[in-house]
Amino acid sequence: MVVADAASAPRPLPEIAARAAEHGARGFVLRARDLPPREQAELAAALRAVLPSGCVLIQAGGRGPAVHLSSTEPFPSLRPSLVGRSCHTKADVDRAVDEKCDYAFVSPVFETASKPGYGPPLGPAGLAALCPPSLPVYALGGVLPDRVAACLGAGAYGVAVMGPVLRDPPIVAAYLAALSEVTSS
Repeated sequence: MVVADAASAPRPLPEIAARAAEHGARGFVLRARDLPPREQAELAAALRAVLPSGCVLIQAGGRGPAVHLSSTEPFPSLRPSLVGRSCHTKADVDRAVDEKCDYAFVSPVFETASKPGYGPPLGPAGLAALCPPSLPVYALGGVLPDRVAACLGAGAYGVAVMGPVLRDPPIVAAYLAALSEVTSS
């Protein structure tokens, strides 16, 4: 899963997302909370226009058919077709399970420059403690291709990546290779 953060993108986000999709990315969470709603909608439309069929675009902030909620946002009164939540503690994960979220991001697993206020890093053991069998968990925060196996070994369903993909979209292929290596063994 690619976290497409508008504020962190070094180039236009649609360009980055298109390149990431060319290298196999199929899930994107658009994070543009600091943009006005109209600009968020325009950016989401621009991403949909460049993403191939079969790609999922999830909007952070609770708008649209697929949404990603922060750890503190209320669950929408009308349930979207796909709902994820960011989690940093067991209480956050328990809430996501109780709300019947479709997935959760658990972070930070490793040291990360993008979210220095959330920590300390959980590490694989801390991640394992936050991966309930009833909820697909994506490990987020400092996850590099060589750390994918540790995340999946700890019980994560997959990984979510922001910085490395925003800086170098072709790195998606390395993440997919690492995922494939773990799941095929």
